[in-house]
Amino acid sequence: MKTRRITRERLVPHTVDGKTRMVPDDEHIDLPVPPRDWDQIGLNVVTGIVALALLGCMGFSTASIGDLLARVTPAPAAYGAAALFDLAWIGCSIIEWLARYAPARAAKARAGGYLALAVAMGAVASHGWIVGGVATGLVGAAASGLAKGLWAIVLDYQAAPLSKRDAAYFEQELSEAAVELARIPVRRRVIRARALVEGERRALETDSGSTGSADPDQSGQAADDPDATILTLDPNALTTKDAVRIAWDADIRERDAVVRYVSKAMGKAASPDTVDRYLRALKVAG
Repeated sequence: MKTRRITRERLVPHTVDGKTRMVPDDEHIDLPVPPRDWDQIGLNVVTGIVALALLGCMGFSTASIGDLLARVTPAPAAYGAAALFDLAWIGCSIIEWLARYAPARAAKARAGGYLALAVAMGAVASHGWIVGGVATGLVGAAASGLAKGLWAIVLDYQAAPLSKRDAAYFEQELSEAAVELARIPVRRRVIRARALVEGERRALETDSGSTGSADPDQSGQAADDPDATILTLDPNALTTKDAVRIAWDADIRERDAVVRYVSKAMGKAASPDTVDRYLRALKVAG
């Protein structure tokens, strides 16, 4: 039996002058080498052949169809469009492989791939017929057919066959996973919508509170009459009553002047009725 040697590092006890420490040491291990998997090697070789066939087929088809289209359009646009003929059925074949566990979805991709292949083969055959005759057209079109056929055989060999029940089971698994994935953007949109509604509600409440009340300063109720011995010094907590009292103490007694002063001090329009009430209270107290 064949083996291969590997070296790995391990900690071993080492004693010097009666003191032991764990030090690294190399250990050589011989591991058995498994026999060659010729089946996998053969599959890898075939997969490489398919890749080369696809590249050659795409190059030939692009050159052929591009030359055909270049007769009526500029060459860059013609060859760019020509590449799409083979890319279409190659893309469908890739989707067919990705959907191998969902037979219904794979069938749609398979049908689309063969349809795109038929269009590409027809275009190559048309170019060959115009340039060199019917035989040239048929042989050129066969190149795409051979590449597609070889790829289809390899995909069919690698795809695991599923029973009807197994296919239904995996369809349900994929469906549940899709629901969980779809929940993410839906939840994001719901949260964003609710945030917009909440922001609109707060904005409307703010507007209503600043302009819709005849007496926005509730400190002027009977239970909160002006007190000549108390003066709020915190500007962040300044109320209409405080602003009127400051204006009164500064010998500003004219009603309009007091309203302007209070509005400027509070940073918003003051209610004239509220200012009048506080002025009346100060006149009575004074």
